[in-house]
Amino acid sequence: MDFLAQIETQASLMRSAAVKAGPDAPVSTCPEWTVLELVRHMAEVHTWAGQAVVTAPEDGRPKWPKAPEGFDETLSWWETGLSTLLDRLREAPADRPAWTFQGPQLASFWARRQAHETSIHRLDAELATGHELPPLVFDPEFAADGIDEMLTIMMPRQLVLGRVIEATGRVLVHAADAGRTWEVWLAPGEPLVVTGVLDSAVDADVTLAGTADAVYRALWGRPTHAIVTGDESLLAALPRP
Repeated sequence: MDFLAQIETQASLMRSAAVKAGPDAPVSTCPEWTVLELVRHMAEVHTWAGQAVVTAPEDGRPKWPKAPEGFDETLSWWETGLSTLLDRLREAPADRPAWTFQGPQLASFWARRQAHETSIHRLDAELATGHELPPLVFDPEFAADGIDEMLTIMMPRQLVLGRVIEATGRVLVHAADAGRTWEVWLAPGEPLVVTGVLDSAVDADVTLAGTADAVYRALWGRPTHAIVTGDESLLAALPRP
């Protein structure tokens, strides 16, 4: 999967949507943020990730950068940080050791992570332009990978940061057009247990199903046409970022 192409494409589309919406437009999916704050966040993330790619695991977490205050200045600063990130990802062997906050301590972690980070925030920017439910459709393979990353990297990260699961049950996540299904076991105070399954018809306490695009959005708490069947409280108990 070409994660670098996704980063480039989604960042460009996010920038266009942000400019269209304007810096003062509210971002409904990121409470209390304006488009300016959304863009500043994305610029800081890309700049920080670019540093992480060239930071050895033993050197620890890179210092978080601070974007300019103004909209035009931030857009320019973001462009520089994004370019640096992409250059470093292209230059780094996928298996080169690099600092990461979760999962494999490899440079390739950042290509995947930033592809999904950028895609979700591109969706936020689209929503800020006034779309109730943007018609964009993420590619099934890419969206399914984003579902997997959320379940196996981002949610476990929340537990490392101190979140505690307070529910018991079995969640089935089904991305129909990608042909992929995940089973997630929840238990109070325990880590998530996530496994891929072949049969989407197995018993579960709650099922989240739809296109990979719809399920991807749902797990990130964005507007979606995904269908929930069963105990919705178990979905609410998932430790999302």
